[in-house]
Amino acid sequence: MGAHGSNLDDILEEDMHHWYTKFMKESPSGLITLFELKTMLEMTGMTEEASSYVDQVFFTFDMDGDGYIDFVEYIAAISLLLKGEINQKLKWYFKLFDQDGNGKIDKDELETIFKAIQDITRIYDIPPEEIVTLIYEKIDVKGEGELTLEEFISGAREHPDIMDMLTKMMDLTHVLEIIVMGQRKSENAVN
Repeated sequence: MGAHGSNLDDILEEDMHHWYTKFMKESPSGLITLFELKTMLEMTGMTEEASSYVDQVFFTFDMDGDGYIDFVEYIAAISLLLKGEINQKLKWYFKLFDQDGNGKIDKDELETIFKAIQDITRIYDIPPEEIVTLIYEKIDVKGEGELTLEEFISGAREHPDIMDMLTKMMDLTHVLEIIVMGQRKSENAVN
């Protein structure tokens, strides 16, 4: 995750009780709702795609589907993003991309997510259409216009350039930093 990784690794390695205390100060109920997450991420004025992307991130982190992210889900999500194995991350990316939950990613789903990521990061180096075209040219060997989980994982692993692009596009370090910094600001305001 680049230069940001060590800072966030240090944060994760803090005493778990201290980390839990931070979480509870930010979310006294012990749960984060989608609205609270968007508030933490300062989502006002974002495009519909960006808002939809954050919704999708929230729902993939809400592992039990109860509409809340609890402390265990929160730590599991951060741990996956920072320390997860490649296959774990690829499965999570796939789940995030598969917006309709049909077990396949089509070009529109992928393009929508990449547009949303660019709206959030404000990095527009490569048009999403070009990224999607490149991915499908290399990975969709059957030319079906959609990818299964198996095709997605094996294709990403077989093409280091695509794996690198996905890793950079899906780097949520900035999101975690906003959350962590938000927690620290609220701690400092109390002190």
